[in-house]
Amino acid sequence: ALERDIRAWLADWNEHPRPFVWTKTADEILDKVAAYCRRISDSGH
Repeated sequence: ALERDIRAWLADWNEHPRPFVWTKTADEILDKVAAYCRRISDSGH
């Protein structure tokens, strides 16, 4: 069922492609990644 649904989604996307629209700036994304990296590096694991 999953494979069928993925193939159906791909077929629809290929028939009606839409551009991806970023909702955040590159700086916002990089700041979020940096904060995540700081958080996991201080986790003690």
